[in-house]
Amino acid sequence: MKYRGIVFDKDGTLLDFNKTWIPIYLYAALEFAGGDRQLADRLLTQHGFAAAQNRFIGGSLLAAGNNRQIAEAWAIQIGRTDQIEVINQRLNEIFQELGSAHATAVDGLSDTLARLKQAGHKLGVATADSHQGIINTLQAFDVLHQFDFLAGYDSGHGVKPEAGMVLAFCAAMELAVETVVVVGDNRHDIVMGRNAGAGLCIGVLTGTSTRGDLEDIADMVFDDISALPGIL
Repeated sequence: MKYRGIVFDKDGTLLDFNKTWIPIYLYAALEFAGGDRQLADRLLTQHGFAAAQNRFIGGSLLAAGNNRQIAEAWAIQIGRTDQIEVINQRLNEIFQELGSAHATAVDGLSDTLARLKQAGHKLGVATADSHQGIINTLQAFDVLHQFDFLAGYDSGHGVKPEAGMVLAFCAAMELAVETVVVVGDNRHDIVMGRNAGAGLCIGVLTGTSTRGDLEDIADMVFDDISALPGIL
C-alpha cells in the first residue's frame, strides 16, 4: 500500500505528554480549587494523575479527554455545574497561555516531519486540545509549516474517538482514507483511526500508554515517531 497522508495526535505523539502537561494541569487544578491543595490533588488523581509515579494513566480523562470534558468533570467536583462554559473557557486560556511555555517536543520532531514531507506525505494534526492550542504548543519548534491540516476538539469535526477529524483531513487533502496513517499515544487515537477506516494505525510510547495498552489494537507500536520515515 502506498500511504499518502499521516494524521498525528499532538500531546504524547508530537510532544512529550508528561513533561508538557504536568505543570499545566497542576496550575489549572490549583486555580479551580481556589488554592486548596487537597482539592486540587483530587481534581488530578481522580481523573488519571498517578502522583507516586508523576505521570498520567493512559486512557484517563486527563490523558485522553478534551477540554470541555475536563471542564464538566471538574465543575461537578468543585460544585460549579452551572458554570461549565466559564470553566471550559478558562481552561482553554490556561492551556493556551502555558502550553507554549511548557511544550516539550519529542526527540527528532523537526527532522522526522521534514523527512516525511520530503517523501511526499500530507501531514495533519488531530488533537483533543483546541485549534489554538495546536498553534501555541507547536510554534516554538518551527514545525507548523510542515502541516497541511490542523484539527482540535473545537474545529467542528467531532471529538475522539469519532472518525470526523480523520475524515475531514482526507476530504481536505483529497485522499482515500485507506491511504492514510493515524499515529497516536492513546487507545482513543487508534480507535479514531479504526472508526475512520484508516489504512494503518500506529501507536507510540512518548505519551501516557504502555506497549501493552496499545499492541492489541494498533498495527504497530514504536518508541516514538522517528521510526515512521523508515517504514513509510
